[in-house]
Amino acid sequence: MITVEEAEKIILAESKDYATESIYFEDALGRVLAENISADRHLPPYNRVTMDGIAINYSAIENGIKCFKIIATQAAGDVPFEINHPSECIEIMTGAALPSTTDTVIRYEDLKIEDGVATLIADNIIKGQSIHFKGADVKQNEIAITANQFITPAFINTIGSVGKTNLLVKKLPRTVIISSGDELVNVNETPNAFQIRKSNNYTIKAVLQQYKLNADMIHIPDDAVITKQQIEKSLQKYDIIILCGGVSEGKFDYIPKALDECGVKKIFHKVQQRPGKPFWFGKHENGVLVFAFPGNPVSTFMCMHRYLLPWLEKSLGINKQSLYAVLSEDFTFNPQLQYFLQVKLHVNEKGCLMAKPIAGNGSGDFANLIDTDAFMELPLRQNEFKKGETFKVWTFVAI
Repeated sequence: MITVEEAEKIILAESKDYATESIYFEDALGRVLAENISADRHLPPYNRVTMDGIAINYSAIENGIKCFKIIATQAAGDVPFEINHPSECIEIMTGAALPSTTDTVIRYEDLKIEDGVATLIADNIIKGQSIHFKGADVKQNEIAITANQFITPAFINTIGSVGKTNLLVKKLPRTVIISSGDELVNVNETPNAFQIRKSNNYTIKAVLQQYKLNADMIHIPDDAVITKQQIEKSLQKYDIIILCGGVSEGKFDYIPKALDECGVKKIFHKVQQRPGKPFWFGKHENGVLVFAFPGNPVSTFMCMHRYLLPWLEKSLGINKQSLYAVLSEDFTFNPQLQYFLQVKLHVNEKGCLMAKPIAGNGSGDFANLIDTDAFMELPLRQNEFKKGETFKVWTFVAI
């Protein structure tokens, strides 16, 4: 049985670039950018006014002029008007292009305007104020956004500004989720006293959808022949196969044998951890990876966040910083297994990320996940964990 660190190293070594594809920028939210985005012109493209008021030449202030004749009014999008004398000004709106004969904008709050004359009533005017200067953000042909980042709403703003309508993004691996078990029925069905509704597969699908990966879902009964047939078909159609359930050593756990008969090489089976000890990982000769998770919901959920998502992020070229939190109370765990403690996170008054242990009823208690934010990874060769100690956390909600 291998350690968590060994399992992580093995899985990350199997990361793979699944090439790129071009998509319309409006559909790119949440995808991973595969190219640098350069500005086709300066950002902003002109000296942009940032306050409603008047545009003047600052030399007037230096020469003691405080009253300015308004010779024109300019809105955003208008061709700029020009002044001919320091005592003149342009009444101007936010977003407008600054006239070349002016260099300072005075906001309405610092003015008194009567009969077409703007009189200065403030003394703290600074040359160049209330102007967003041309090229201050990004110069023409400079890189505005670097590749290998998740595309956020802020990215869409910049992408639209440079006129990039089609983007090169990282392709996502073709993925199927295979659940198994005669005790499972569809969500819309009423189970009998000895059945439960399928939920693990939907949870896995939901986790992957956060990465805009829309996995297919298949359910197979506890039947050795059907199990093998479905795995054989999936090996020809998908890049990644995720199985949940049927990987332990029970009489009806047909999956490990079926994988072997289909030519999937077992790389490891069982990890020195709780939950998720029976985790199985392998690879077919055609490159298809198989993540076979235990059927218990918490085990599946933890293994997804601890192993599959880091693998996916590495395959997509995303480097995330590890996150650590401070244990808020003592905790004891005796078995010689690396424990993933469910915790509730909060930031204290000193700005420290704190983790409060949340008791559950084992790896089948999926309802308990609703009240938690993360798994705290506790070291293998330690049984007593003290308040104030810091450990790595794997979050599954935004904090």
